[in-house]
Amino acid sequence: MSDTVPQAGSEQRAPAGPEPEPAAPAPLEVGLTPTGDAEVDARLERLADADHLATDGHVEVYEDVHRGLRDALTALDARPGPPAPPSPYQSRS
Repeated sequence: MSDTVPQAGSEQRAPAGPEPEPAAPAPLEVGLTPTGDAEVDARLERLADADHLATDGHVEVYEDVHRGLRDALTALDARPGPPAPPSPYQSRS
């Protein structure tokens, strides 16, 4: 056994082997609780499509679901029926 201290940069490294293959997509198996709104539930179920895609394909699914949920929320703000009649008063500045 030697009492010599190795100098910086003199470390030997094992030869690099082939790089490992990326793991195949695996389902996250996140449980979904129904909301009671068929449109919203359908959008949330669409998230399961990402389970079968590579990571770079997730963005498209997430954006589609986000757009659908945003549209559903926007629809809640819409007035049912015909638009309100215009005000008989003129606005003054």
